Amino acid sequence: MEISVGLPTTVPGVNGPALVEFARRADRLGFAGLGAVDRLVYDNYESLVALAAAAAVTERIRLATTVLLAGYRGSPALLAKQLATLDHLSGGRLVVGLAAGDREDDFAAAGAPFRSRGRLLDAAVEEMRAAWAAGSVGPRPPRGLPPLLFGGHSAAAMRRAARLGEGWIAGGGSATGYAELVARARAVWDEHGRTGRLRVVSLCYVSLGPGGAAAAGDYLRRYYSWIGPKAEQLASRVVADGGRLREVVAGYAEAGCDELLLFPCVADPCQADLIAGAVMR
Repeated sequence: MEISVGLPTTVPGVNGPALVEFARRADRLGFAGLGAVDRLVYDNYESLVALAAAAAVTERIRLATTVLLAGYRGSPALLAKQLATLDHLSGGRLVVGLAAGDREDDFAAAGAPFRSRGRLLDAAVEEMRAAWAAGSVGPRPPRGLPPLLFGGHSAAAMRRAARLGEGWIAGGGSATGYAELVARARAVWDEHGRTGRLRVVSLCYVSLGPGGAAAAGDYLRRYYSWIGPKAEQLASRVVADGGRLREVVAGYAEAGCDELLLFPCVADPCQADLIAGAVMR
């Protein structure tokens, strides 16, 4: 199983120099990928701009939108051009993770209909793939089409991955129950007659070092405040100890995960070193 990390784009106190330094360290420390989440109505860095900054200071690490909410972003042609540009800037290192989204305020702020978010995503993917293939908005992605992964635990999300993508992403949670989700996603993949093996990815929140658990709890309760009591459940699952992190990584690997994205809950670039020290051995 590959181990990747997330950019702290949504973490309180993050700034440009810290974000860029985090990307540098992740590249140097040997992580497989560097992910970025997507939010609009929140005090965070925009994910595509953040990944472009990361592309400028890294050489080999994959860059991934995990996940991008294409449905509220307006013109699929413009998004296709932005993603293709990012793929070129990174030397063909971009992985495009997409999802329908579940925060109505993001869509309201963008002037997009929340109830049509699934249809908007499907239409955007079809238009972007056509634009990339034709080179109509340029530049063409270096590899023809960037790899597409789709996120979400719903049956619709799994069907979308089987119809349009190469992989499926589970949101932040725990290894408990992940094997069942993987089995469901693979079954849908087979039902759609797809050949090859579905790539399965998951996110996990990590906050190592002194005060890490408390900082993570404060951040996640605020970030997920819109889901009510479930925010407390997510905060309680944060991995705040190196030994526990190794157990969690082993659990995901046993459950069939191909890539685990460890998202930090503090902005300090030293978090990349602490995570690497715990699991990159």
